[in-house]
Amino acid sequence: MQILESAIDPQSAEFAENTAATQAHIDLFREVEHKVLALAEAAREKFTKKDKLLPRERINRLLDRGTPFLELCSLAGYKMYDDKDGSMAGGGIIAGIGSVSGIRCLVVASNSAIKGGTITPAGLDKTLRLQQIAMENKLPVVSLSESGGANLNYATDIFVLGARGFANQARMSATGIPQVTVVHGNATAGGAYQPGLSDYVIVVRNKAKMFLAGPPLLKAATGEIATDEELGGAEMHAEIAGTAEYLAENDADAIREARDVMDALAWNETLAPAREVEWEEPRYSPDELPGVIPADPKKPYDVREIVARIADGSRFQDFKAAYDDQTVCGTIRLCGHRVGIIGNNGPITPAGATKASQFIQLCDQAGTPLLFLHNTTGFMVGTHAEQNGIIKHGSKMIQAVANCRVPKLAVVVGGSYGAGNYAMCGRGLDPRFIFAWPNSRTAVMGPAQAGKVMRIVAEDKQRRAGIEPEAKTLDFLEQATAKKLEDGSTALFGTARLWDDGLIDPRDTRKVLAMALSVIREAERRELRPNSYGVARF
Repeated sequence: MQILESAIDPQSAEFAENTAATQAHIDLFREVEHKVLALAEAAREKFTKKDKLLPRERINRLLDRGTPFLELCSLAGYKMYDDKDGSMAGGGIIAGIGSVSGIRCLVVASNSAIKGGTITPAGLDKTLRLQQIAMENKLPVVSLSESGGANLNYATDIFVLGARGFANQARMSATGIPQVTVVHGNATAGGAYQPGLSDYVIVVRNKAKMFLAGPPLLKAATGEIATDEELGGAEMHAEIAGTAEYLAENDADAIREARDVMDALAWNETLAPAREVEWEEPRYSPDELPGVIPADPKKPYDVREIVARIADGSRFQDFKAAYDDQTVCGTIRLCGHRVGIIGNNGPITPAGATKASQFIQLCDQAGTPLLFLHNTTGFMVGTHAEQNGIIKHGSKMIQAVANCRVPKLAVVVGGSYGAGNYAMCGRGLDPRFIFAWPNSRTAVMGPAQAGKVMRIVAEDKQRRAGIEPEAKTLDFLEQATAKKLEDGSTALFGTARLWDDGLIDPRDTRKVLAMALSVIREAERRELRPNSYGVARF
């Protein structure tokens, strides 16, 4: 493979300007993350008095020491629903991929330190996405549950679709994907079915409470009076109802029990061994990536500069390099994993679409996973593009992306506009994982173009009606439209709505992709032991 030669000077003033601009975007989303952490930390005294661990402390005790944890969808629901300042982002859930007793799994913890871990519609969307990740990648699920259930302010938005989460749990069990749940506190009404549908349940003595109807509702509905412990206490579920398999003394003991359950699964004993592969580090440091991105988002740059900083040895086999440089295709290795890359140096032209479509089919034929690096204004427009079949060829590219059988990953490194988002495997095309850089933008079109379009349409409409357009009104319409598109295209706006699986620092791109590829490759080697209906308690 060719070794890429970078044209970027890390000592230049332009590089320093680019780095500072990117760092400002990184600082913005890190500030939001710190707000969430600070709000949870404010609940420490309350948790300590109840002899409980904070949710993130539970996760830290669960994970194997010194192993990586890839947090997912950390800012879901940012400034949506009850979240006024971003401090409640996360959808009431902390989740990610990590190692428990040597087994790679999906860890999901109720963020009970914030609003009791109640779930908004964003939390439901996040839950469904996490379950999709677990099913696609054959990951066992360990849940650390303590939640007030659905946020009643949005119950009508959650109720009907909430059943999908329970259906997914049932199907995961039937597929052979084990689910272990620790109940640290309340699990009421629909929330009681989450542990009920798990394969293993661990409850904490004098802390866990599971019931379909709590004492107040029970009294109101039937007149019966019962205590929490009688109705749904940990001892009752472990000794009488049989809902729980294990009874723990406190949070730490419950997490130890969960690790023991995972260790007893023998999950990796039948896993086909992975091929040992050695790799080179890139010749250009991933730490230079913030300086690669121009401070001016309208300024183009060569996507190969990114490839040079994530590929093993900065080696890249450039596919049809002379045919269309706007769409870059080629093969790399990333921490030993073979990957086909599709990146953008501009709009997708008819030639670029045909080039990408052929490359996708070749990767599909060879079983090579695909990585899409988004930075495009979309498909090329204009008479030349239309006469050369941009609709036809663009449709074929989308068809190739939708139907290829190999795992697809995506990173939105810049703009992802219009149908270019679809062709580059945006969320709607079901990438196995999709991440975004904090400087990125995703929208139907650029804000300025949207404003001008609305102005032209309004002006033409008024003239056809015999009205002389008023410049001030048109100016306001143009500016208001541009502002709306501008605000609705930021990385924070998109990640709040789960358009991606999380924002990442550009410098972490290689590490994040390496872990995602490792998860995917392990899933391909694993054979599950399905049954018809999932494991049931009798």
